[in-house]
Amino acid sequence: MLLAIEQGNTNTLFAVHDGERWIAQWRSETHSNRTADEYAVWLSQLLAMAGLQLGVFSGCIISSVVPQSIFNLRNLARRYLKVEPLVIGENVDLGIEVRIEKPSEAGADRLVNAVGAHMVYPGDLIVIDSGTATTFDVIAADGAMEGCAIAPGINLSMEALHQAAAKLPRVAIQRPRGNTAIGKDTVAAMQSGVYWGYIALIEGLVTRIKAEWGKPMTVIGTGGVASLFHGATAAIDTFDPDLTIRGMLEIYRRNTAKA
Repeated sequence: MLLAIEQGNTNTLFAVHDGERWIAQWRSETHSNRTADEYAVWLSQLLAMAGLQLGVFSGCIISSVVPQSIFNLRNLARRYLKVEPLVIGENVDLGIEVRIEKPSEAGADRLVNAVGAHMVYPGDLIVIDSGTATTFDVIAADGAMEGCAIAPGINLSMEALHQAAAKLPRVAIQRPRGNTAIGKDTVAAMQSGVYWGYIALIEGLVTRIKAEWGKPMTVIGTGGVASLFHGATAAIDTFDPDLTIRGMLEIYRRNTAKA
């Protein structure tokens, strides 16, 4: 059994793979100061509901963009799972090149996305990951990470709008009713501006990246809020919610086979 821990700035995913398929997945809010003991109590309760326990794991892989949390996640694996975890970015063989000026600056989530995308989709790719930030990673046909554009995430933008403008309420992000761009009240206007503004952001950056790259590219959407854009734009060719954990599983297999 493998436990994959994929930690973003907003949410942390715990996924269990039995050697053939993913059999369980849970999400929790990311707290950078949560201890290994707290993780263990929470995780053991969820595992019990699935008929599992902490001692069943033979491996663990961690992908985190929150550096201060890695210590506690590593201790979770060592103390309670009794395994030494693989941590993306710490002497782990990705199996791909990172052809940017400072490879150490590439986030763990972007690295595993590159691996997960290259496994399934041929040719040159743009991987759009919609989370706390929205990232546009360019993956070459040989799997190498070539560069990226990073924008604020849609939830972050909506929250900033509420926080900075005294009269603007906190509203849910959703596709505007009737697909209209002209809102008839404040809530509808905010939803329209943020939602269609993000569609325009995606379409504009994809167009610019493709023009700069100069060759055909397939565009993959993934991430926690990617489903919001499904069917709203032709700029994204396919949505793949399992891209990240697929990449983590492949990296784990490559490194354990080598060991």
